[in-house]
Amino acid sequence: MLWLQLLSSIIVVVGTNVAGALTHHPRELAQRQAFLETRQCVEARLTTQRENQQQERLLLSVLPRHVAMEMKADIAGKPKDTMFHKIYIQRHENVSILFADICGFTSLSDQCTAEELVRLLNELFARFDKLAAEHHCLRIKLLGDCYYCVSGLPEPIPDHAHCCVEMGLDMIDAITLVREVMAVNVNMRVGIHTGRVLCGVLGLRKWQFDVWSNDVTLANHMESGGIPGRVHITKETLDCLGEYYEVEEGRGAERNSYLKEHNIETYLIVPGKTYKDNVPTSGLKRGLTINENVSKEMRVMGHGSQRGKQAKLGFGETVECEKDPEDEVNEYLMRAIDARSIDRLRAEHCTPFILTFRRPDIEEKTIACNMFQYSRERDRMLSAYFVCSAFVYMIVVLAIAITLSGSVYFYACTGVSVLVITLVNCILLAEKNETLPQWLRNIALRIFENRAIAQSIATIVVFLTFITVLSPLVKLDGETCENNTSTTEWLDNSKVIVQRIEKQDGPCYYTLFSDLFPVLVMLVMVTCAVYQILTSIFKVAVLSTVVTCYLGVSIYQAMNDDRLDIAEKWLAGVLVIFFMACLIVHSQHTEATYRLDFLWKLQATEEKEEMENLKAYNQKLLANILPEHVAAHFLSTVNSDELYHEQCDFVCIMFASIPNFSEFYVELEANNEGVECLRLLNEIIADFDELLGKEEFKYIEKIKSTGSTYMAASGLTKSTCDKKDYKHVIAMAEYALTIRQQLSEVNEHSFNNFRMRVGINIGPVVAGVIGARKPQYDIWGNAVNVASRMDSTGVLDKIQVTREVHDILLANGYPLTCRGSIEVKGKGSMVTYFLNGPSPSSKMWNNGTEILTRSNSNNYDNSNSNNTNIEEITSSSNNGAVLP
Repeated sequence: MLWLQLLSSIIVVVGTNVAGALTHHPRELAQRQAFLETRQCVEARLTTQRENQQQERLLLSVLPRHVAMEMKADIAGKPKDTMFHKIYIQRHENVSILFADICGFTSLSDQCTAEELVRLLNELFARFDKLAAEHHCLRIKLLGDCYYCVSGLPEPIPDHAHCCVEMGLDMIDAITLVREVMAVNVNMRVGIHTGRVLCGVLGLRKWQFDVWSNDVTLANHMESGGIPGRVHITKETLDCLGEYYEVEEGRGAERNSYLKEHNIETYLIVPGKTYKDNVPTSGLKRGLTINENVSKEMRVMGHGSQRGKQAKLGFGETVECEKDPEDEVNEYLMRAIDARSIDRLRAEHCTPFILTFRRPDIEEKTIACNMFQYSRERDRMLSAYFVCSAFVYMIVVLAIAITLSGSVYFYACTGVSVLVITLVNCILLAEKNETLPQWLRNIALRIFENRAIAQSIATIVVFLTFITVLSPLVKLDGETCENNTSTTEWLDNSKVIVQRIEKQDGPCYYTLFSDLFPVLVMLVMVTCAVYQILTSIFKVAVLSTVVTCYLGVSIYQAMNDDRLDIAEKWLAGVLVIFFMACLIVHSQHTEATYRLDFLWKLQATEEKEEMENLKAYNQKLLANILPEHVAAHFLSTVNSDELYHEQCDFVCIMFASIPNFSEFYVELEANNEGVECLRLLNEIIADFDELLGKEEFKYIEKIKSTGSTYMAASGLTKSTCDKKDYKHVIAMAEYALTIRQQLSEVNEHSFNNFRMRVGINIGPVVAGVIGARKPQYDIWGNAVNVASRMDSTGVLDKIQVTREVHDILLANGYPLTCRGSIEVKGKGSMVTYFLNGPSPSSKMWNNGTEILTRSNSNNYDNSNSNNTNIEEITSSSNNGAVLP
């Protein structure tokens, strides 16, 4: 018998150690998985944060911060059911507006290819942007070769007029360097006026920050009536400058009809050392002291002081060199771990002993990665717990079978328990086995996803193990007992025989209670500790039940058997109680760790979701600023100085303007100094933008809107350029007809009489982005200029197209009328056509839209066409007129 007892002891010791290892393994694995999940959330958050920083850098380079943040808040909030679209317009008093135009740009463009021209403009305007930042000016927009900015936006500064004058002087110096390097006769013509402006964005797509007012119009004419190489200012600007500059009479009225009609008094700044040494104000002086050791030639070329090790961004900004993403994540986690106090977090977020979260919303919080509450969070180590408990159960059965003579009750309990435990393990292990029936996998999935069910099954397994431990103590009536027995009668006259096994080779005897039973009870408690899915308070209840039963049996045995060693009994009881206390402390620590891991992962997940939401908002804003493929290019090459441009071979360009809107725009107190006029213009542009969301207009990309001029193009990418069926050209024709119809509806509802003039052309263009600090997408080329001329030389309520567009549309059944030969500035004599209406096969025709038909009243005599009063736009580029 001794060798059986020794073998049993060895099995119990080995099994206990293996059970301890199996208990530790799921906990360690779960914690490591929680750490990896948290690390992945942190990594994704930091990655998204870097992307957001790039997006916001790009966003804020185009829109001022206050406008961008307001738009982002509106995108994040619920859409409001209002009659009108929200207008992002603010009024600013006492600002200075600067317009600058490159004189001799045509001769410069003749010496360069299209790509070289884009690169040159980008470099030049990049220098202007840096000068604008240095002189506290906000660049508004680029209009071809025209550059304009405002000082005193978005925050007012007292020396805004001084800043604009210094900006103009430095721009002239910058173009002088270009003239010397390129050996071409180019210069800058600068006009400045001081007044008030309305600033903001209009429309729903391709937002560009702009300014409007009569003072803006005057500043634009100050540039037109200026002199190359000189800064041309108004009397209002001179009054703000004081006596810091020497000026001479400008005589602008002799060079510009608008200045003459409005009797504008103008002056020219005399170049020289006048202001920089005497400036009393704060804004500009601070800007100058930053670069006080840099020569003016270096400053105007865009080179300022660089402090620290920095990398130049594609938008002319500098940031610290980026760290390796892996190192950044590791540093973040190390800082978080150092700052993480388990005791502090536990006291702050969990209730004592019970360990539930203090805030019910955290206890029931949903995690994005699994969409379950904490109480129903999936425990992926659940199958490992049941496998470990099955191993412990095998140890218990083996130890009892070797040491004690079993009973029918013991074998019955063992059979039922083995069947239940095996069935549970098979079901849980079947979850990921796709070869098994789906209904079986669904049962396993439900157990995994419902913690209450898993806890119930775990409790059943623990008590089955405990009942198996108790089973050798009981023999049913009628069974013969070997060795010494003690019989007890119960109230129902049934008899329970408690078995004692007496050693045959000595006077001392071996009893189950004094040696094997306490160890088996501890194994039962280890089985309970294995299930980390059980809460600590639940484990306390189970362990207390097991220990109470053990102590009850031990006390009963001690009271009914005088031969048992009472001291040994008490010692075994103390050891069992101490073991239970250790397991309770262990369960408390384990659950606290699990809950804090959950809390940390939840925090990381929430931060990741916030970053993803912010990224989505930024992407929506960027989609309304740059074309999607262009924004993706800049976001992927944010640390690159590579210039973005592409050659597009067959693009359809449209300019649509409302020339009589300038008559509608007035600045009166009744219309909030012109804001209500711009509100109506915003509705018109927004209606045009909304149409681009329709499937039939997917080929069209809005380029920009300048004042009351709307510019769009189709066929800018391979996916939108159809050289076979010319679907992008047809889409543009349909769009032109639709917006003309849309404007008539606006007139009907607003009781106005706005009239539209549209020009369309096709041809090759260069698409690209100009501006280092404020990238602006635009297209250039002869085809763009011709399209602009088709608008400016057009007729109200007509859509004027070139011969190339005419040939395509005519082949597709569109009715057109030949206007005849007209003179186009810079292009000579051109034969143009009017698009009268949609094709009979188009959707507009089928919807019953009124169509202009060919009639004698719509035909124009070719002999009189050249005498048509033609409105020319002031710039040779594709810009529209600035609104008064």
